[in-house]
Amino acid sequence: MSASTFSKYDEYGFVRPDDFDYAEYEKFMSVYLTVLSKRSMKWSRVMASSNPQLKRTRNLRQYVRKGIPMSLRAQVWTSVSGVQWLKDEYAEYGSDLYKKLLNKPINDDIKNIITVDLPRTYPDNIYFYPSSENQSALYRILWAFAAHNPYLGYCQGLNYIAGLLLLVTKNEETTFWLLRVLVEKKLPDYYSKTMDGVVVDIEVFSRLVKKKCPDVAQHMINLDMPWALIVTKWFVCLFAEVLPIETTLRIWDCLFYEGSKIIFRVGLLLVKHYRTELLACEDIGSLAECFKSIIQRPFPLNCHTFIKKMFTGIGSLPMSLINDLRVQVSAERNADMSTYKNRKG
Repeated sequence: MSASTFSKYDEYGFVRPDDFDYAEYEKFMSVYLTVLSKRSMKWSRVMASSNPQLKRTRNLRQYVRKGIPMSLRAQVWTSVSGVQWLKDEYAEYGSDLYKKLLNKPINDDIKNIITVDLPRTYPDNIYFYPSSENQSALYRILWAFAAHNPYLGYCQGLNYIAGLLLLVTKNEETTFWLLRVLVEKKLPDYYSKTMDGVVVDIEVFSRLVKKKCPDVAQHMINLDMPWALIVTKWFVCLFAEVLPIETTLRIWDCLFYEGSKIIFRVGLLLVKHYRTELLACEDIGSLAECFKSIIQRPFPLNCHTFIKKMFTGIGSLPMSLINDLRVQVSAERNADMSTYKNRKG
């Protein structure tokens, strides 16, 4: 068998694991490179068309779902995510808000946490070596974010998101604004001190699994496996450091355009696709190992097929349903908290 022509590092600077399946990857890329070429030509026409601001249309949504070329991701993400609307809210600060925030002080505890987390951010990535410009840029981005959001400050997980945004955009200020869109608009309360948004959405996810895959939901209950143990990292890191990098970026393409329901679609697809393997687990340990192994298999690696099935394989998932479940879960949590306080009082 001939040696693989692919580098030990992928195109984003991440080192491939020792057990990386180069044969499967070459098989996938032989098809996917053709897909990328066709998508690039179509996106070039879109960017040169009469829709320069990428107004939201059904056709544009389909283009986003089929993948955004790497060379255009920063521009498209910025356009479709609502960054300009967010900038308009802060127009009074002028165009140099980011630079002004870098001169604002932040809490010493937050500064120390950011400093500690920097070397933990993609330590195997060749673009984030100690004292690299990317590492310094990431520090400034997280500083500016904390200065602008003193109530939120900094939450572990933001470093992974900001770091990957920086690898894609190659621009500090663009990364800062995209990070703000995600945290303030797309995923409210995910990165607050109590992380209420994540807590609520994990319970929402468990109810969606019960609706879409009731046997898996019951199996989790039978084995006393809490969903939080599995999906907290999925949700907090938005599948960065979880799924293959190109698959993660394809997910983010959709997330920036369609919002948080994409996170649920990804999780539900993984559960449904590996339903048989999950149901075969007989104890909590083997179930945890199964969840860990499924994300390393060929199915998530084939990002094009993965994204297609994300929209065709789990049925309807309207945002109205997710919002209704969020309201229900929040009301139940508030009622439980009120009961607890009354008993304690």
